Amino acid sequence: MPKAKKSGKRKKFNYNLDRKKMKKQAIKKCKPRIENSQIRNAWDDKKSMSRNLQDMGLAFDPNRSLPIQKKSLTREDRVTKAPVETVTKPYVVNQLEEEANRLQKDSKTLSSDLIEYAQYMIREHKDNFKEMARDEKNYYQDTPKQIKRKLIEYQRCHKEHYNTFMSSLAPQPIVQ
Repeated sequence: MPKAKKSGKRKKFNYNLDRKKMKKQAIKKCKPRIENSQIRNAWDDKKSMSRNLQDMGLAFDPNRSLPIQKKSLTREDRVTKAPVETVTKPYVVNQLEEEANRLQKDSKTLSSDLIEYAQYMIREHKDNFKEMARDEKNYYQDTPKQIKRKLIEYQRCHKEHYNTFMSSLAPQPIVQ
C-alpha cells in the first residue's frame, strides 16, 4: 500500500513567527472582549461564565433563576423555588442599576433644511396640511401625513426653538 504524500517529512521550526504574540492572539480570539466595563472589571478568567455571573448576582439562564409554577392535574399548583446563591460581588448589580436609572438626553436633531422647510410650511399654511401638500415649494413631494409627521418631529426635537418661532408668528397687540 502506498504511503500518503509528505507523511514522512520532518517538521521544521519556523523562526519567523513570534510564538508569544501568536499565543496572545489565540487567547484573545477564544475570550472575546466584554463591552460592559462593570462586568469586565469584576470578571475572573479562572471561573466559568455561569459562575462569574452568579457571583455578580446576574442570571446566566433566566429560566432557572425565576421560579416557575408547574400545573399538575392531580395535585394543586406548586411553585418550584429558584436556587439561592450567595452574591460575592453585589457592587456590579448596583452599578448596573445606577447606569440604567440615569436619564439620557434625547440627542436627535433635524437638519437645518428640514427646520427651514417646517417653518416655511407653518408660516404659509398654519395647520392646513392638505394645502401644504399642494404647495409648489413642497420640495419632498410629501403627503399631508408626511408633512404632519415632520412638523411633529420638529416640535419634539427642538421644543424651545419651535416655541420661540410660534410666539414670533402670534399677532402682536397694537399699542397706541
